[in-house]
Amino acid sequence: MNLISIDFETFYSKDYSLSKTTTEEYIRNSQFEIIGVAVSVNGDAPQWFSGTREETRVWLRQFDWEHSMAVAHNAVFDMAILNWICGMKPLAIADTLSMARAIHGTEVGGSLASLALHYKIGVKGTEVLQALGKRRSDFSPAELAAYGSYCCNDVALTVKLFEELGDGFSRAEMKLIDLTVRMFTEPKLTLHMLDLIDHLSTVKLAKEKLLERVGITREELMSNPKFAEVLRKHWVTPPTKISLRTNKETYAFAKSDEGFKALLNHHDSDVQALVAARLGVKSTLEETRTQRFIDVSGRGLMPVPLRYYAAHTGRWGGDDKLNLHNLPRISPLKKAILAPDGYVLIDADSSQIEARTLAWMAGQDDLVTAFANGEDVYTIMAGKIFDIPPSIVDTNQRFIGKVTVLGCGYGMGADKFRAMLLSYGRSVKPHQAEHIIDVYRRAYPKITALWESAREAVSAMAAGNTCDLGKAGVLVVHGTKGIELPNGMFLKYPNLRKVLNETANKYEYVYDNKRGKSVTLTRIYGGKLVENICQALARIVIGEQLIQVAAKYPVVLTVHDSIAFLAPADDWEEGLKSASACMRTTPAWAKGLPLTCEVGYGASYDAAGKKKSIEVWGLH
Repeated sequence: MNLISIDFETFYSKDYSLSKTTTEEYIRNSQFEIIGVAVSVNGDAPQWFSGTREETRVWLRQFDWEHSMAVAHNAVFDMAILNWICGMKPLAIADTLSMARAIHGTEVGGSLASLALHYKIGVKGTEVLQALGKRRSDFSPAELAAYGSYCCNDVALTVKLFEELGDGFSRAEMKLIDLTVRMFTEPKLTLHMLDLIDHLSTVKLAKEKLLERVGITREELMSNPKFAEVLRKHWVTPPTKISLRTNKETYAFAKSDEGFKALLNHHDSDVQALVAARLGVKSTLEETRTQRFIDVSGRGLMPVPLRYYAAHTGRWGGDDKLNLHNLPRISPLKKAILAPDGYVLIDADSSQIEARTLAWMAGQDDLVTAFANGEDVYTIMAGKIFDIPPSIVDTNQRFIGKVTVLGCGYGMGADKFRAMLLSYGRSVKPHQAEHIIDVYRRAYPKITALWESAREAVSAMAAGNTCDLGKAGVLVVHGTKGIELPNGMFLKYPNLRKVLNETANKYEYVYDNKRGKSVTLTRIYGGKLVENICQALARIVIGEQLIQVAAKYPVVLTVHDSIAFLAPADDWEEGLKSASACMRTTPAWAKGLPLTCEVGYGASYDAAGKKKSIEVWGLH
């Protein structure tokens, strides 16, 4: 197919720019204006055009979009304009920003300027800085020509960057980028505004009642010990840190403390409200996100913003300030997300995929067999923990077994296990937690052995050596390059090295994790590496399943280990059957990995998310 590289230049000002709004709001805003656009076909010299909106549409129609791959840097932006404003959809979409994120992570930086410098393919201009606040009519002919040259240079750089990044980039991953971009640029879901408005009122009233109910004065709210006690009553372990002044452990309740700020995203809205009050934040996450949903619903269909390769394990992440990846399991917001008329939403969830992948990678064959046979591994584990027959395990005991199976596979110790149970509203004594950890490790010795192999792999990578790790033929440890995955991508640990942890008085391995211009040292050890590997492999499985589902149905969202798609309302049973078949198919590289799924369907994302086993519907 033809390759069409494209870049739009648009009006922006101090108060109206992508740094001030979301991408969706920016493009759908009444202030939006295309200054000009540059296009290159199959690497030819880029062409520049500047005209009215209608003139731009007419000019772009000369290109064969329906039989071409469109490539852009940050394609979500350019493809949204191409579709929403100009009414054109390419056959395929490539995004050099997404490709670079998968290949380089945070090592190089995602800007076109940084990547052009890294690959030595040219220099990005700065003319965009002089365009601040200028409408198309404000440019002189000379200024518009200069801006056109700047835009053409961006297109030329994007073409060269695509050539550099595309070498060895798998077709499957290219398809996943395409699907991810289209979830945003070709929206299909609707939002129920009245439900959202009602929910916003409920959230605000609930916060006011909560603060009134807990009876916290401002003085008490700002008291560390008293506020910590309030958090504990909500089953939250107060975050702590080492004080730089006293070198002793203290509560981490400052605005700069990441652990505390993270509680603004807690699944319990009461905790969100308490933390928001402490920080002096005017609204909680639930309030701001609900208002954002309301705003989007007033502008049209809901684009689904997802970041491809948001984590170095390859997993998707939320984007554009909606972050659909951390919606609570039961949320009125999910109820407000609706399928279009004539369709239902089907939500298919790959069940226990990380735990299954872990057992398979470790060669813990008894656990793999139990998964494959559909046995209740949570009840089996609970029986071992409480030393009782599985047949008499009660609901609470099974829950302990579930948390153990899903949470203890990466080397978790007793203290963290207790804290995790507390977050679920369950409590065990220290000696009980130690017993549970011991039972898990004795039950699955090959999983604990995998942690040790992973620890040796960390040492090997730091030394630039290769070694074996996990199931043969799945992973390749390439020294300082990292660990090659079945999809050709790498788990990377930049500048991996051993440093002295003065607080713990021991040496440990760390790697550089860039966040913007800052570099954070991130600890890596055997259990953590196994977690990274299992998440990366699970993500590859989900990616392959997503492609299979998308071959028949429009996929509208993927969250963690689930895929949501649309099916005709009068043929929902076929959609369930198809989803089940796709998500139970083991990839060629993962022979012996037992996969299963749960599916649900309904008019809303909430209804579809109420999972039921495929067998419930009488479908086999």
